[in-house]
Amino acid sequence: MSEPRMGGQILVDALKIHGVDTAFGVPGESYLAVLDALYESGIDYVTCRQEGGAAMMADAYGKLTGKPGICMVTRGPGATNASAGVHIAYQDSTPMILLIGQVARDMVDREAFQEIDYRRMFGEMAKWVAQIDDPARIPEYLNRAFHTATSGRPGPVVLALPEDMLTEEADVVDAPAYKRIDTAPSAEAMEELRGRLAEAARPMVIVGGGGWSAEARDDMMAFAAANGLPVGASFRCQDYFDNNHPCYVGHVGIGINPKLADRIRNADLLLVVGARLGEMTSSGYSLFDIPVPKQKLVHVYPDASELNRVYATTQAINADSRSFAKAARALAPVDDERWKVSRIEGRGDFVEHSEPTLKSPGDVQMGEIIGWLRGHLPEDAILCNGAGNYAIWLHRYYRYRTYRTCLAPTSGSMGYGVPAAVAAKKVHPDRTVVAFSGDGCYMMHGQELATAIQHDLPAIFIVVNNGMYGTIRMHQEREYPGRVSGTKLNNPDFHELAKAYGAHGELVTKTEEFADAFKRCQASGKPALIEIRVDPEALTPHASLSQIRDGALKK
Repeated sequence: MSEPRMGGQILVDALKIHGVDTAFGVPGESYLAVLDALYESGIDYVTCRQEGGAAMMADAYGKLTGKPGICMVTRGPGATNASAGVHIAYQDSTPMILLIGQVARDMVDREAFQEIDYRRMFGEMAKWVAQIDDPARIPEYLNRAFHTATSGRPGPVVLALPEDMLTEEADVVDAPAYKRIDTAPSAEAMEELRGRLAEAARPMVIVGGGGWSAEARDDMMAFAAANGLPVGASFRCQDYFDNNHPCYVGHVGIGINPKLADRIRNADLLLVVGARLGEMTSSGYSLFDIPVPKQKLVHVYPDASELNRVYATTQAINADSRSFAKAARALAPVDDERWKVSRIEGRGDFVEHSEPTLKSPGDVQMGEIIGWLRGHLPEDAILCNGAGNYAIWLHRYYRYRTYRTCLAPTSGSMGYGVPAAVAAKKVHPDRTVVAFSGDGCYMMHGQELATAIQHDLPAIFIVVNNGMYGTIRMHQEREYPGRVSGTKLNNPDFHELAKAYGAHGELVTKTEEFADAFKRCQASGKPALIEIRVDPEALTPHASLSQIRDGALKK
């Protein structure tokens, strides 16, 4: 016979059964009973500075481990702040569970202090949203939450926890640990795919989406190598395929190599594994005709509702990437002579495009800095970034060689780099972790540097400072040349601000200063920040701010 337990204790016991070792959050009075149950639980609660940062850490944890990242926040403002990370997890297909303290059950629907109906609030940015009103049902709800977050297309689950429910006792049996439910392709589907490959002359593979693993990546590389297939990675999924592999032909994302874009348009067979083919990967829905692509499209995806949603497929395979890659590796190879030369050319185009030979205005060459990092960082170094033009240099010139070394939001959210790096260093304390942020991007969640200090997580944070919201300024100059409005930023001295936090700080104003500054950061043994001041003219690798403006004025 089990003993009665308070709801908060039942919840934490369920989290432990499901394998939770870390939770990210900001404390609040609405879930004090959970915080108390965590006290001797063995679960490490990472105290964050803002709920959006905590939710982004949970997303990064989910990406790195394949397990749901756990985020705990209080009601109202805590939940609304956390919504930024929930949106990332949804669009990135990351397993995550957000636990929100809620008003007491006898106060519901009175617009009580900080009351929000979370079913309505999170309805379109989570796989499932629910409120647990009975402590006896906590094991049931948690069991469903973990299975929902990890199975099919992974994603976030939101559970509201009324404050009085968490202090009410119940006598209930715990549910067993969740087991992810895989979706495997049929043997007939794989043989059909093999037949299509055997008939193709210009095949192309694109990998992306959520639900991958290191084993799936290895299986996919073995399949590509056996069949000599050219492979591209969808937006910010570059670490799904070794960029030094002879079959890798480039990043199918923002700023795509025009030669790679032509290769995709002219393919006669596209095998897309795990990617939704959203706006960023499809270059604004321009690489593939809608609704019927001119290329034969074989789309592999774990959620049947996504198949044929935008593009009419030649063959739809409802399977997760792990199961598909395993089955693909087992297929008998086809003859690749028809596209061997084309694949070699595609590889050469990628190598040429990813060499940092273009020069930008000013004393800092971000291409050369990324090139130096590419040559000096270990293969398993984790690079994190948010959104902004600074990321163009990183995604173009760095070569990701190991699975889950690229942590970046496919949703394009700013502020992600710093919290992602904190989570990455928490999960992999022995690996090098580097976060990239623009000045605008950093200021959104730069306060999580304090979290890194508090929890002794010595990541290296790089802030590329050009004194403006660079991406928006770029679009502004293209559409309204010379009419600067709302995009200028007055910033602190980031390297000095980092020192005030207790971190190591460095300032780089010339390319040649970077290497020694980075080495000093590594030697410091504590969280460190490098502020790189770049010329505002250095807006993209191939066009300066003035060139973009002048081009718009000539139209």
